[in-house]
Amino acid sequence: MKKNNIGTIFFIKLLISIVITLIILILIKSSSNFKNDFYKEVFATNISFTKLKGIYNKYLGNFDIFDKVVKEETVFNEKLTYQSSENYLDGVKLNIGSNYLVPINESGIVVFIGPKENYGNTVIIQRIDGIDEWYGNIENINVKLYDYVSKGELLGECYNNLYLIYKKDGKVLNYEEYLK
Repeated sequence: MKKNNIGTIFFIKLLISIVITLIILILIKSSSNFKNDFYKEVFATNISFTKLKGIYNKYLGNFDIFDKVVKEETVFNEKLTYQSSENYLDGVKLNIGSNYLVPINESGIVVFIGPKENYGNTVIIQRIDGIDEWYGNIENINVKLYDYVSKGELLGECYNNLYLIYKKDGKVLNYEEYLK
């Protein structure tokens, strides 16, 4: 594909996205029923960024123009290791030792960063398979809210215990399937 075609396709997709956004904003402004339904769907329930990306890819195609332009070289690409594990509240507590650099288990979008009761500083990544993966007791966080992160990248540091929880549609999943 020529550079001019890539630029044209990018511009068309950008214009379509802007038009859709403007239509939604006009509907929110003009209809209180639509506004209430929209706010309920976006703010009250757990919005699924992976579903939105799937819809975008289905109707507008994959948005990988930047993958072709920018080639990043990964410096940190690790797999999660730990000495022992035990059940902890809704998930698992992993004994990982001190000053452990925590890798990301699966690619996805960072949807939450902040304190959670009983888990300390927590990062929640909505994985590409739609599962919310919680990482608790994280310090020196290396990601930002709404970053797209890849498997094996550095999430942050952890001291002694790492807490993991796996949820889908609000239901807690068995962590053992995801630690293999």
